Amino acid sequence: MWDPAQYLSFADERSRPFFDLTGRIAAATPSYVVDLGCGPGQLTAQLASRWPGAQIDGIDSSAEMIAAADRMRTELAGQDPAAAARLSFAVADVADWEPARPVDVIVSNAVLQWVPGHLDLLPRWVSRLGAAGWIAFQLPGNFDQPSHAVLRELVGSPRWRDKLADVQLNRQAAALEDYLDLLAGLGLTVDAWETTYMHVLAGPDPVTEWIKGTGLRPVLNALGAQDAAAFLGEYSERVRAAYPAHSYGTVLPFRRVFVVARKS
Repeated sequence: MWDPAQYLSFADERSRPFFDLTGRIAAATPSYVVDLGCGPGQLTAQLASRWPGAQIDGIDSSAEMIAAADRMRTELAGQDPAAAARLSFAVADVADWEPARPVDVIVSNAVLQWVPGHLDLLPRWVSRLGAAGWIAFQLPGNFDQPSHAVLRELVGSPRWRDKLADVQLNRQAAALEDYLDLLAGLGLTVDAWETTYMHVLAGPDPVTEWIKGTGLRPVLNALGAQDAAAFLGEYSERVRAAYPAHSYGTVLPFRRVFVVARKS
């Protein structure tokens, strides 16, 4: 379903929230770190650099993403064998993930929006933390923006609704205060915030290209090549009007919700 190359076409913009998130984790010397929803693994490798004494496991439900992560690990082995030796990647559903031992740091970057009922999942993740463990996650909160509103409208339109009746679009963030209340109620110390990034994207139809790497994936995978091209044509026309190009590029406002919490 996932296309690592398409996803990484905006690698700089997609990586910034990861660093903003993990920069607030104050774990000094964790021994076991898990990246739930690691994607192609290039950011997971940054955790190995940050915590040189830790085993780092990356988990993702996409075989294509894990294959890309394994290729990255092989390349890293030629440059930094010690770091590569501490990295491990596996295909698994984060909703079913069970660690073999308590985890010092759980990171989940732009994943929970794909998990139904993820508020019910978070207490189980917290229970898998060791003493003084950390959990950090971020997810989009831009469900009301044209990039997603247009997608929902088209999926529900007469032309497409029968062909796309079974497609599940991403679900976005809950209210920020819900995460705070849930995790604080579990006894964690919580740091919760939101940020709206103003991404300036280059190239023709850059918003469509961005969404092709994430929100459009379920739709494109459900359609044949001809229908997928037709859907993209309709989507792109509407999105170009919603996000006009300027001389310096096309601006994509993108709100994200962040939570970092630790066991007291």
